[in-house]
Amino acid sequence: MAAVGTMAAMGPLPAMGALPPLPTLGVPGVPELKPLTRYEAMRLGPGWSHSCHAMLYAPNPGMLFGRIPLRYAVLMQMRFDGLLGFPGGFVDRRYWSLEDGLNRVLGLGLGCVRLTEADYLCSHLTEGPHRVVAHFYARQLTLEELHTIEISAVHSRDHGMEVMGMVRVPLYTQKDRMGGLPNFLANSFVGTAKFQLLFALKILNMVPEEKLAEAVAATQRPKKVAIDQAGGAAGHLHVHKAGNELAKAGNELAERAEHPGAAQAGAEQQLVGLEGQALAEQLAGAEALEQPAGLGADAVAEQPLTEAME
Repeated sequence: MAAVGTMAAMGPLPAMGALPPLPTLGVPGVPELKPLTRYEAMRLGPGWSHSCHAMLYAPNPGMLFGRIPLRYAVLMQMRFDGLLGFPGGFVDRRYWSLEDGLNRVLGLGLGCVRLTEADYLCSHLTEGPHRVVAHFYARQLTLEELHTIEISAVHSRDHGMEVMGMVRVPLYTQKDRMGGLPNFLANSFVGTAKFQLLFALKILNMVPEEKLAEAVAATQRPKKVAIDQAGGAAGHLHVHKAGNELAKAGNELAERAEHPGAAQAGAEQQLVGLEGQALAEQLAGAEALEQPAGLGADAVAEQPLTEAME
């Protein structure tokens, strides 16, 4: 009866159709993952695995180069496999709650932080053949607390083994539209880590959604400088080949000069063919060199600047 009275005091439960939809990422170029509530995730059958990871962050009033606002310090880590990810790991639901399992893993990698259900942010079903639901947590700290965790992580059991080190995520974008967050997003991430980073930055209002979309789009544009360099290398290859052919012809002429007579007619005929081939190679090399010169001018005009976007 007491439970009934408590529920009555809370008012009627909302109808299922009235529940607000779960938030999505909605950033072009990033595959969307299916969201589900914590309650739905806990009702999944025994055939599902549960991974729990956490984003630790702090407001950061610092200014890079005295003019680029840092806004927040967000921690990620470089893993043993060269991929970027968040602290955490798989949790065996037969023995641990989500938070207990997460804190156990965090203790091995960070050493001095404990999260609670209040830090829970979202859950998503992952893509691929494995049936995994990825739970994500976020805890805001002070900058001093975050720095203490960075120091503690260096002395943790996993440092230098499963974890190569902690890194901070640059949340700004420079005027070249690649420096900062776009270049960071161009790295390789493990599993759902990249999606979870973008999702948290959006949901927690740490980076405007349009800035996230611009950063992701910047990583998908072709790199013109790399194309220019490839064209230049091809041009140098043609010139080098033509030089080799000319040197070969010179050597053969020197050898035949020592044995004139019957071989003279054949040598002259072969020389004509070699000179024609070398001339064709030189012309091809010159044409290959002309194209990178035009592209290179564009590349110079687009050299990165070190100032932040206004």
